[in-house]
Amino acid sequence: MNPTNFKHLFSSYDSNENLFDEIFDKDKNVRDVYKKLFDLYNGYPIEEFINLNNKSKTNSFDQGITFQVYNDAKPQEKIFPFDLFPRIIDHDEWQTIEIGALQRCKALNAFIGDIYHDQKIIKAGIVPMELISSSANYLRQMGGLDPVGGIYNHISGTDLIKHSDGKYYVLEDNIRCPSGVSYVMYNRNALKRSLFGSFNHYNIEPVADYSENLLQIMESVKPNGVDTPTCVILTPGVFNSAYYEHSFLAKTSGIELVEGRDLVVEKDFVYMKTIYGLKKVDVIYRRIDDTYLDPLAFKEDSAIGVPGLFSAYKKGNVTLVNAPGTGVADDKAIYTYMPEIIKFYLGEEPILNNVHTYHCSRPKELKYVLENIHNLVVKPVDEAGGYGISIGNRLTKAEIEAVKKVILDNPRKYIAQPILSLSVHATYIDDCQSFEQRHIDLRTFTLLGQDKEFVLKGGLTRVALKKGNLIVNSSQGGGSKDTWVLKK
Repeated sequence: MNPTNFKHLFSSYDSNENLFDEIFDKDKNVRDVYKKLFDLYNGYPIEEFINLNNKSKTNSFDQGITFQVYNDAKPQEKIFPFDLFPRIIDHDEWQTIEIGALQRCKALNAFIGDIYHDQKIIKAGIVPMELISSSANYLRQMGGLDPVGGIYNHISGTDLIKHSDGKYYVLEDNIRCPSGVSYVMYNRNALKRSLFGSFNHYNIEPVADYSENLLQIMESVKPNGVDTPTCVILTPGVFNSAYYEHSFLAKTSGIELVEGRDLVVEKDFVYMKTIYGLKKVDVIYRRIDDTYLDPLAFKEDSAIGVPGLFSAYKKGNVTLVNAPGTGVADDKAIYTYMPEIIKFYLGEEPILNNVHTYHCSRPKELKYVLENIHNLVVKPVDEAGGYGISIGNRLTKAEIEAVKKVILDNPRKYIAQPILSLSVHATYIDDCQSFEQRHIDLRTFTLLGQDKEFVLKGGLTRVALKKGNLIVNSSQGGGSKDTWVLKK
């Protein structure tokens, strides 16, 4: 089957043989796992599919499935694009992803606990102390503190790509406030509303159980002496780019969504203001950055934090999810040590491999990066959302020189990776009214609690909607797909 011969929705599909296509093999035949789905979609008249696609967009807007973009002339609220053609991951392939993601999260949790206590990995000469102490997310105030159950990164997001060799590689770890899980659940519901019949042909793992497991994880790390904990989600407010997610998770978990002004600390206990008076709060899933949590402990001018919150946390009277200071472990410079971190704490070989990474603080690697920027992706170690990334083969000579200067001004701040061929997936493009290849990645979500762990069987497949673009973040014009993990 040659996709260039198809009519209707795949009439414009051009398969690039140099890229790993998740739907078509090298002979341009539809892969077995997609055959039923492909036949179903290719049978839709263009007009009918356009109508379904437009309805999906309208539903997204009506339900507030939006995000804020801050890099324009002024902040704008935009619909988060959703593609109606799902990504499929078979059971065996998913098992490797799930076990590998859980392995990384456990190793990172052990690493965080160690650097705020005995610092064994530093004393062993594996990770340099200078790298830790120079991280913007290292909180000296966390030294010696023991969160309930020894859990620091209760919620983790692991970003994966599939390379042209067909193997998965970890692009980065996100354990400060990883976002996007609400879109996983929304995408599933949206696809069911639009094309419910497609689910009749596959046996798919559910994703709606995330909120239930999130609440169980939060309750598992309740402070000592608390029988029935009160849990809340702390949001910066309605103008935050992920506010939809904050409100969605609160609603589906059955807990209150609060802002800093809704909480008060008295005698090192946290209380929520209600119409019936103050109610003690035991576990806070905070979606506020560390330095804004408490103006008495961190940024004095924070208007979204809770005065005295960190003191209550230090006394063990409230649990913060994730723990303050976890961001030191998703510093992209620390990522370069992940194979050693996994071996050191777990005594295991990494199940999921890193993308080969150069850290510019190392003189030899800095020299290589400066000489080969045209073949590399340069990233700041502490940014998110795709900001600050430079893709070498798309830069002019003048732009390359500018990037070199930025790196040399602060080598600690930058890493570089080879320009990888992210796998591609059929994605509906409005302008051509048909499907085209677009690059994708996958963000998995892992929960760690006291004697409980959970990996969401689905994750968020993000799509770079601009042709040839490798940056999938929504802030850079990306969208998403429903991700189907098949049951055995």
